[in-house]
Amino acid sequence: MSLLSALSLLIVMAALFSFLNYRFLRLPTTIGVTLLVLAASLALMAASALGLPVRPLAIQVINRLDFRELVLNGMLAFLLFAGALKVAVDFKELLGQRWAVGMLATAGVLASTFLVGGLMWALGRVLGQGLSMIECLLFGALISPTDPIAVIAMLRSAAVPKSIEVQMAGEALFNDGIGVVTFSVILGLIGAAGASGQVGAGTVALLLAREVLGSLVLGFAGGWAVFFMLRSVDNYQVEILLTLGLATGLYGLAAQLHTSGPLAVVVAGLLVGGTGRTHAMSARTVQHLDTFWELVDEILNVALFVLVGVQVLVVAFTGTVLLLGIAAAAFVLLARFLSVGATAVALRRFIPFPPHAVKILTWGGLRGGLSLAMALSLGPQIPGGQTIQAITYVVAVFSITVQGLTFGRLVRSGAK
Repeated sequence: MSLLSALSLLIVMAALFSFLNYRFLRLPTTIGVTLLVLAASLALMAASALGLPVRPLAIQVINRLDFRELVLNGMLAFLLFAGALKVAVDFKELLGQRWAVGMLATAGVLASTFLVGGLMWALGRVLGQGLSMIECLLFGALISPTDPIAVIAMLRSAAVPKSIEVQMAGEALFNDGIGVVTFSVILGLIGAAGASGQVGAGTVALLLAREVLGSLVLGFAGGWAVFFMLRSVDNYQVEILLTLGLATGLYGLAAQLHTSGPLAVVVAGLLVGGTGRTHAMSARTVQHLDTFWELVDEILNVALFVLVGVQVLVVAFTGTVLLLGIAAAAFVLLARFLSVGATAVALRRFIPFPPHAVKILTWGGLRGGLSLAMALSLGPQIPGGQTIQAITYVVAVFSITVQGLTFGRLVRSGAK
């Protein structure tokens, strides 16, 4: 099957399942589409067990699309830029929450990485699964950041207090970048250790500086360059094309410079969506820009969660792996609760937290397609890669469906 045929099938499935969800289920799009695709995938597995040759064709299509490549090197740039543009509308509110967002996106992600990794390593010893500590830390790094794509999609349908909404969306955008950086650094350490047999503090500092500082500089430089171009024209077609080129160009350049593409795109998106929207665009351009990026966001969101649902056909599951996945979901929630609670305690004197904020922030920290894409990027140099992929899938599906379905109810009960 050609790539064009596979992409065409993906678009048809996205349109069909989006229609079925809107017509019959009436669930938030990401949740409804994921559930429908999961049901269809399980039906294909049942049909294959009965002797019908449908599953091999489905797996061929999935392998042709390459989930990891599509998400990490395709969709992510557009989805993060669209998310940053939305958050930038409430830029003043985001600045007021900068300390909470900063702590959750840095210290929170790092603490969760080590806590989840340590608990998974201990449980693996008990179950005899055999994941090494570095593999458990890799899992902790890829599963700890909340997924901006899933979080922002969920917030559309939940009446969350404004301060918490901005905090969740801003945190998801930044800790996504920090999570990718942490994951990349651990992978880099594995490579450095394999080459030299040891890893020093200088190696860690160099990797962090290149990934974080380089991406921040790149994002600011690209964002300001496009800002000045936007200010010199008043043509919404040209201006939309400039933002499109900014998102794709920055992400591709970051990959060539070995810095964090997600962080660079988020910084540029916030700058263009905040300062650019106010000082460089006409009201007509802003309207067309928002409509364009909202459509891009919605279309890619549906396509992404179609891909998440069908991954059940290719991920290798065993009874022990399913048990590890269920335990991992609990560990992730525990780590999230502790990091959010510590942030609230540390900042309560300076930033007012609404009632039940810790519960809402904990349960609303969804994991989704990005975590699975990072897991699927693990190559043969990681012996436990397939196990990590299966565990990540269990956590992502639990997060999107169970947490996503009950989040609105939790918010409503907290408001009473």
